Amino acid sequence: MSATASQKVPRAVGDRIFSGAALAAGLFIMLALAGVFFFLALEGWPGLSAPELIYRPATDFWSYVGPLVFGTTLAAVLALVIALPFAIGIALFISHYAPRRLATPIGYVIDLLAAVPSVVYGLWGGKALSQAILPVQGWFYDHLGFLPFFKGPPSATGRTMLTAGVVLAIMILPIITAISREVFAQTPRLHQEAALALGATRWEMVRMTVFPYGRSGVVSAVMLGLGRALGETMAVAMVLSASPVVTLNLISTTNPATIASNIASSYKEATPDKQAVLIATGLVLFAFTFAVNFLARWVAGRGERRLNR
Repeated sequence: MSATASQKVPRAVGDRIFSGAALAAGLFIMLALAGVFFFLALEGWPGLSAPELIYRPATDFWSYVGPLVFGTTLAAVLALVIALPFAIGIALFISHYAPRRLATPIGYVIDLLAAVPSVVYGLWGGKALSQAILPVQGWFYDHLGFLPFFKGPPSATGRTMLTAGVVLAIMILPIITAISREVFAQTPRLHQEAALALGATRWEMVRMTVFPYGRSGVVSAVMLGLGRALGETMAVAMVLSASPVVTLNLISTTNPATIASNIASSYKEATPDKQAVLIATGLVLFAFTFAVNFLARWVAGRGERRLNR
């Protein structure tokens, strides 16, 4: 009896310590987020009613931030459209198709892409990719110029929204791939073997068992990648030749700016009033990104609840 009791006490103490540490970490994150929000709100509040001169060429804050929100959303959605098929395909190849001796190094390479600093992607995109993509932009203009995305005229420098979208797609590819790979690998082996035993091909097995099981995890991965693309700063600022406009044209010299890149390029030389305006746009980006991640958790939780029914 005494020996058993003495073995249970340290375990209970350890559980309490771990529980308290986890609770403290969660509260710390919440306090940090609240601190960021209150800082942005207090410092950016004067920017909502600054003199009209500060907002030029706009006339007020909302007409100033509107094109920036549009550019931020356009760049992030474009990156997601480009990255998602590759990310899902790579994750599925690593988890279910590639032999282990090939899947392991590919997984390492994908994970290492996430460790590359964004400024490196920006340098590569502005110097190399912008020139390499010129023939692609010309082809889009010649064959798909009737679409608003490619009506041109194409930029001679290649520093366009299309280039920025490709750079962002490469940056968010490791996030979506890594999470999707882990989710796909957690699919119950019995479900897969049962599908194969009933005569399903490997693709039919993936479609009927792997995708339904990993749907909520993939949605979370996509939303996390979208959040990364929404907040990216240096890569977009170094690639995109932007102006405060609203346009869907992805290959012309006129490109909408993003909130993060606008703050990075304008904050250093801004007056105090202009800095308040930029901080207020940061508050808008913070709220927008928070809403995206909140939506991701809601969608993922809804998928898990349906799966557990």
